[in-house]
Formats: sequence, structure tokens, C-alpha cells
Amino acid sequence: MSNEEGCLSETTTKELHSAYRTVQNQLLEQRVTAGHWIGELSASALSTATAISALSFMAETNQLTREQAPIAQQQIAGGINWLVGSQNDDGGWGDTELSYSNISTSMLVVAAIHSSGFNEQYETELERAWGYINRQGGVDAIRKRYGRDKTFAVPILANCAMSGLVDWKEVSALPFEAACVPQRFYHFMRMPVVSYALPALVAIGQVKYKFDPPLNPITRFIRRLSIGRSLGVLKKMQPASGGYLEAVPLTSFVCMALIQSGRASHTVVENGVRFLIASYRSHGQSHGGSELGSWPIDTNLAIWTTTLSVNALAEYPGATDWNGMSWKSCLDWIMKCQYQESHPLTGASPGGWGWSDLSGAVPDADDTPGAMLAIKTFYDLAELEDQEKRDIRQAAAEGAVWLMKLQNRDKGWPTFCRGWGRFPFDRSGSDITAHVLRALLAWQAETATDRRLKGVSRAIERGFEFLACQQNADGSWLPLWFGNQDFEDDVNPCYGTAKVLMAYRDANCLDTKPAQIGLRWIVENQNADGGWGGGTSRQREAGNPLGISSVEETAICVEVLVDSPRPEYRAAAQRGLNWLVAAIESEQVAECWPIGFYFAKLWYYEKMYPLIFTVSAIGRALNANKSETVKE
Repeated sequence: MSNEEGCLSETTTKELHSAYRTVQNQLLEQRVTAGHWIGELSASALSTATAISALSFMAETNQLTREQAPIAQQQIAGGINWLVGSQNDDGGWGDTELSYSNISTSMLVVAAIHSSGFNEQYETELERAWGYINRQGGVDAIRKRYGRDKTFAVPILANCAMSGLVDWKEVSALPFEAACVPQRFYHFMRMPVVSYALPALVAIGQVKYKFDPPLNPITRFIRRLSIGRSLGVLKKMQPASGGYLEAVPLTSFVCMALIQSGRASHTVVENGVRFLIASYRSHGQSHGGSELGSWPIDTNLAIWTTTLSVNALAEYPGATDWNGMSWKSCLDWIMKCQYQESHPLTGASPGGWGWSDLSGAVPDADDTPGAMLAIKTFYDLAELEDQEKRDIRQAAAEGAVWLMKLQNRDKGWPTFCRGWGRFPFDRSGSDITAHVLRALLAWQAETATDRRLKGVSRAIERGFEFLACQQNADGSWLPLWFGNQDFEDDVNPCYGTAKVLMAYRDANCLDTKPAQIGLRWIVENQNADGGWGGGTSRQREAGNPLGISSVEETAICVEVLVDSPRPEYRAAAQRGLNWLVAAIESEQVAECWPIGFYFAKLWYYEKMYPLIFTVSAIGRALNANKSETVKE
């Protein structure tokens, strides 16, 4: 299906046009009325378990409102029924229904069943669950999973202690008094948790203090004095939605800890419970007289899915009418989502974008580049007034300034806060750094007169130095926020390598040694079925005619190979394109795979990812071959 030079043949080009129209239409159909995308995150057993525990503890206090009480009971029952139905064959639970069992989720589900009073009804399921937990090593396995990072290990064990499953002596104390110092000094405090987990530090620290206070009288005195002030910090950090980071687990941990501390009537709990009840998703099915339902890991990734979609469609610009009213609304929506004030949770300066337009999102160094690239698409392709272009340039400049201030001393970019490098999700990341570099490169010429950006060339240079240092000996790069449960240590070199190579591509540096080694790694790690990733999981071995590859990983690898002048690389891209076309023709292109890592190694999948990545890959392939324009 390709000629000797590796170029697409006429027949394949026609097939790609047809495939592109199909998947492009599927992507466009996912837009909401306002012209942007919201997407849909997978149901999460871990989120469901923590929400059930929090609502169950709240129900015991009789502090739920008259309207909330019956709703909460229905949600608890629906969630328990869904959890029991999603138990894996080994007795444990994974974060999604496609995920392998893990000790964290399994222990939280057992705690939820006990907290909600369903332990006698599901005695057999609990027996199987304890068998899995004991085989994994129980409490010690939790500690081993997270090492020095107490961000998630302590809340999990605290949840189990609140449910009567472990002794409070197994729960490490958290220095919640540290939250009382001015926010600008947080990164000097050597916190035992990551930057975004300060609400849990306060709440879990306080419930541990109540049930197992420190023996040292000075520490005990300091923490007693810090209770009121740290609660004030917790209240200040809580967004209008009530959900910290729009995250169900974090909000649940905060609520259950305060409830068990005797503060069920506190404003933070009232707002958090309101958020949890509103976040429940009914599955529209019934089991044993109760509906099935669950909670996602986060409310949504609307900004992330929207900017990814816009940037994917921009890979084949002639196929989209960028002047329609819906696109104008989309641009306006992205522009309005830029933060204009310092963020209360992280103290981040104005100028960045978060992953959602909801109040619990936080500006970060992955969504900010995505937004900057998306508004550059409109800047280049839409017919805009001069003032509109000035406004876009200004927004991009503010975003670039925000990103430059975030660059770490190691020359890379972290996700949220500069200088918090002790734990994995606070360190500089290759995928984050590459995304930042692409955004800075895209706007470098247009913002050249801005004095605040006079050091952007040096920042870009240092960023590429970081990437070169992070490259593995085999040529791959590992991402921070994406993984693969079938790879050793849950890493995802397909995603990481492809994302980094996009930065080299945008800088016209694919001929450099790091990029060439990276491209070679991608080609050498192509699956026999023509795709990438996917691993050897039981779900994909069960009669899948497309083999073991995933849509997401195949598409992202294809995208970085289609521009290569080397025949063997373009031949690999062709095989990947054939795989994607087969996925589209067999109506499996929307099949999701849990490649997403959320905070603390929590797996998720997003139903938009397969469509977005495929549109981007095929669109770039068609554009690279200068094919005729496809009209929407």
C-alpha cells in the first residue's frame, strides 16, 4: 500500500481521506452547544470507594440535609453494587474496569464496603478481596508502592483506620501545622506530600492528631494551636464547586477526615459533600433493586480535551471551516479560561490555564501549552479582526511569561510548582517540558517584542538540554502523566518518546542525534500487528482482531513518523496508518485504553483520546503528502 519511496499511494490516500472523514465527524459530534468539548472520564473504583466512605461517615452523623440524605443513600448503594460487579477474578480491584488489580484501590473498596454497612451482604466478595490484599502484602505493600511520598499512602491507611480495618499506629502523622506558614515558603518546608495535596495534609493530619496524638509535648502543643488556622487555610483553598482540584478522591479524603474529627458541620465538609453528591454518575442499570453508579477520578478535562481536539484538527487545516460561529465560541471559551488572578491552592501567578473551566482546576504546565497552541491555530487559520489578534497575542505572551517563571533549575518544567522536586509528580517531566517547548516555539516570533520574553531563546535551549539528559540509553523518553500497565514499572515510553519528538520536530531538529535515536526506538518497538503499545493484557488478547496495540499509542507514534524523510520510518508509519484505518473500518477506533495517570499513579481513560489522537495522526499524514483538501 506504499510505493518504494515510502510515500502514500493514490489508493491509500483515498482510503485515508475516507477514514479521516469518518473519525473527524465522530470527533466533531462530541462538541457541546458552545463549540468546545467536555469529554468523559472513565468510572473509577478508587473514586467510588472514597466517595462512599465519605458519604457513609456523613450519614452516620445525621448532618445531611433532608434533600441530601435519601440521595446519598441511593448513591452509596448504587456505588457498592457497581464495585461488587467490577471485582476482578483475582479478588482485587483496579482503578478502571480495564485495569489490573492494585493494593491501593482494593483496600479502599474493602474500607468502603465496611463503612457503608454492606460487609455482611457481601461477605464472599470481602473474603476474596482479603485474599488478594494479603497476597500483595497488606499495609506494607501500600508503603512500598509509594515509598517516601505520603501523598496517597497516608490517606489510604487513614481511610482504613477510620473504617476500623487498621490501627491508627499504622498511619503516619502529617505536619498540618506547616500549612500555616505563608504560601510562598511552602517549597522550603520539605513537605511529605506533593504540592497539590495540601488539603489532605491538613485534614488527614488533624484526624491522625485526634486519634493518635504525638508523644512529644512540644509537637502536640504546636499542632493543637495550629488546628484553627490550618482549617482556615483549608477553607480558603476550597473552590466554589466544593471539590479540591475537581478530584473526588482528594475531596473525599478531606471530608471523611474532618467528619471523623468531629467537624461534620464545618463549611468545608458541607461544600465537599455537595460536590461528591453532584459528581455521582448513574449507569442507568439496576442490580438487586438498586441502580448502578460510580464516580470518575475528576469532574472533567474540558480544557485539555478541547485544546487537544483543536490542535488535532489543525494538523489537516483545510478539512475544517475555522470561521464558523461554533469555532468563534470555542476560541472565546479558551481565552476566558485563562487565569487572571493568583490561584489560592498553589499560589500560581496569573497567565496559565488549567485542565477544566470548573473552579477546582489549577493552572499547569501541560494545559497552558495546549491552550497556547490552540489559540495559535485560530490566530493562523481564522479570519479575525486586528483587535482579536492583539488579544490572542497578549494571552499567548502572558502564558509564555507564566511558563518561563516555572522552569526548574534542572532546565525542565514541572506540572504545577517550581522547586517541588522531591516526589515523582512534582518533578520536571519530559512530556511536560516538550509540550512547553512547542508552545514557546510556536509563539516565539509573534511575541518577540515583549520585553518579558527576551530570555525565551535561552529557556528553549535549556529545555532541549533537559530533554537530551532525560533520554534513556535505548533512545526512549518516559512521560510523567501517562503510563502503560503492561510495561515494567507502569511506564509508557511510546507516549513519552512521541511527545518529546514532537518538540524536536517543531524545532526542525529531527536530524539531531537524540531525535534520530528516539525515532529509531519507535520503529524498533512497533508491534507485529502494525500498531504500538497495548501490551499483553487479558482484555486485548480476548479475540481482538486488531491485535494487542492501542489506538492512542499507535496514533501518537504514527504522527511523529509521517514527516520523516527516511523510507524505513515512513514505512513503519504506513503500517501504523493501516492499523488505524482498520480500527476505523471495524468501528473500534473509539475503544479506550487506560493510558492516563492521574495523581499518585491512579489510572484513567478518557473517551476522547482515541478519536483525538487518530484525527491528529491521519490529518498530519494527509497534510504531509499534500493531499487534496477534505471539506467538513
